[in-house]
Amino acid sequence: MNKLSLAVGMAALSLSAVSQAHFQLMYTPTSQLEKPATVDMKMVFGHPMDNGHVMDMEKPESLTVTFKGEQTDLLDKLKSIEWAGPENKAKAFDLEYKIRRNGDYIFALTPAPYYEGGEDIYIQQITKRYINKGGLPTGWEEPIGLKTEIVPKNKPYQVLAGSTFTGQLLSEGKPASGVECEIEFLNTEIDSKANSFSHGTLREAPASAIVAITDDNGMFTFGIPKAGKWGFACLGSGPDTEFKGKELSQDAVLWIEAQDL
Repeated sequence: MNKLSLAVGMAALSLSAVSQAHFQLMYTPTSQLEKPATVDMKMVFGHPMDNGHVMDMEKPESLTVTFKGEQTDLLDKLKSIEWAGPENKAKAFDLEYKIRRNGDYIFALTPAPYYEGGEDIYIQQITKRYINKGGLPTGWEEPIGLKTEIVPKNKPYQVLAGSTFTGQLLSEGKPASGVECEIEFLNTEIDSKANSFSHGTLREAPASAIVAITDDNGMFTFGIPKAGKWGFACLGSGPDTEFKGKELSQDAVLWIEAQDL
């Protein structure tokens, strides 16, 4: 009998430098709402753990929100903005979305592939972000049919610092085993009104990437040491491997929020 409960996803050191860890960000100040509100979500492609340079985003391929099993297209609601990092400025996107009813709102972004000249490859990070209203769970643990996605096994908006988070990686709806998943945390302040990261970082970043490997059932587990927003990027897990004649890394990204008890 396969001991899937042993959580192969242990932290390890990757050979890649942290500065090379691109992460698609979907940022809102909070993941839990008590009252109806208009969510202001920022979509930025950058390096959240070492607060490095930001990269230009072209118009995404899709943006949706899933609520109680019903998926809504939000692509026409996107607004193009300029985002300021500590080193440069880049094209990014903003979404304003009204949340009224209680339950889980699962936002999913499929950005246009980004060309990384240093590696001569394209990167496409299919990203999910969860917001809950009213404390009522309505499907946070269900997949939403993306080409590749991380399905949370703990409430992604209610993880406690010092506990663990488990996710299941799917590719075309099936568990993806042996995939390297990089782990980062948002390590700087964000000024949503000014569309910018702050200069500097909140704490010293690790010397190399934090990594978990999915087991035979696509599962990984990571211990969350601090409160904050944590991102998981499972690299090359998607079915598409080529774009414009070059290699494509089609990644699954999930952001969660950890809180102090």
